[in-house]
Amino acid sequence: MLHYAVIFFVIALIAAVLGFGGVAAGAVGIAKILFFVFVIMAVVTFVIGLIKRG
Repeated sequence: MLHYAVIFFVIALIAAVLGFGGVAAGAVGIAKILFFVFVIMAVVTFVIGLIKRG
């Protein structure tokens, strides 16, 4: 999930350099969503691991 967020961020950077503002904004939006989904899933997995171990 984090891998895809980084890919979309790189696409956004390339699109911004080439002058495609709309494409860059869309790619940044997707990258943000994927990053926050990754963070939430990582926290949930960490908490579940602590509960099972404890």
